[in-house]
Amino acid sequence: MITVDDATELATSALTATGVPDTRARRTAELVVLADVWGIASHGLMRLPYYLSRLSAGGLRATADLTVVRDTGPVVAFDGNDGLGHWQLAEAAEVATRRADQYGLAAVSVGRSSHCGALGLYATPGIRHDLLTLVFSTGPAVMAAPGTATPLLSTSPIAAGIPGGPRPVIVDLATSAVARGKIAARARAGEALPPGWAVDANGAPTTDAHEALAGMLAPLGGAKGFALAFLVEALTGAAIGPSLATDVPDMFDHDHDPDPQQIGHLVVTINPRLLDVDGQAPQRMARLAANVEAAGGRVPGSNRTMPWDLDGGQSVPVADELVAELRSWSCGTLPNRHQRSNLHPTAVREERST
Repeated sequence: MITVDDATELATSALTATGVPDTRARRTAELVVLADVWGIASHGLMRLPYYLSRLSAGGLRATADLTVVRDTGPVVAFDGNDGLGHWQLAEAAEVATRRADQYGLAAVSVGRSSHCGALGLYATPGIRHDLLTLVFSTGPAVMAAPGTATPLLSTSPIAAGIPGGPRPVIVDLATSAVARGKIAARARAGEALPPGWAVDANGAPTTDAHEALAGMLAPLGGAKGFALAFLVEALTGAAIGPSLATDVPDMFDHDHDPDPQQIGHLVVTINPRLLDVDGQAPQRMARLAANVEAAGGRVPGSNRTMPWDLDGGQSVPVADELVAELRSWSCGTLPNRHQRSNLHPTAVREERST
């Protein structure tokens, strides 16, 4: 266990040791740790060594800035210049919130960026301002069309922040059967996968997490999930770019650490009070959530702590080995190749062939 404050300091120190400016390192660290607080360990500190490896190898530019490509007022397009996706998408979400306050609706894109962790993190600025927020992103191709064995789409994640209830609601899901980070977490822990999550490199169903990382994920709900993933890819990889999922390097493959991912992200923020016909949108949103709870259901993401309510002394479960690895990074000590390649798909394939 480690406290939120200590985890944030450790992550910030590791990022600044690889050249990330302090403010952006801390913002990234806060988002990574918040994912752990939310119970999304697959997108929390577990991912940080991969970002650090890519920063060290040049696949991520530590000092990259967001530059404006286009600004119409309600629509803003940023070039991320191969920087860290976390602080970049956080900044985009803040801009989208301010513009939606001004115009009623805003769309902000970040192209040429990188993996940004759990998308629900970026719905929180809108929630704080009682705005609806939609977030989309892409990544490396890990999902094939049903009945095929060629990876074409990423996990194509979607998130939404919905204000108005007694507690904020956050929807956050991959359009694959499972987020790839969950498979990576199981691979790190040496645990098997449930059937139906993934297929191996030949398209055969597998419960081996390492084979799944070197293979493909099944779409959520078969053809319908693939269609939804295609929509997300159209909004991000195709519309924003510059890379489709088939061109995005895999962050779990250290051979690609020097290669920029060039991922596209999109935030759409809406003032719901400008959509309704009777001025009762907030009340209906509250009733929507209340109806689910009254029926005995669970409102998506309603138990998540908002960043502004976070207790720095709260403990988060983090493996001792990971803490030690991050301390090595924060001291400027690059872990050796063997330590960094336990989830390397190429290495997995080589092991399986011998």
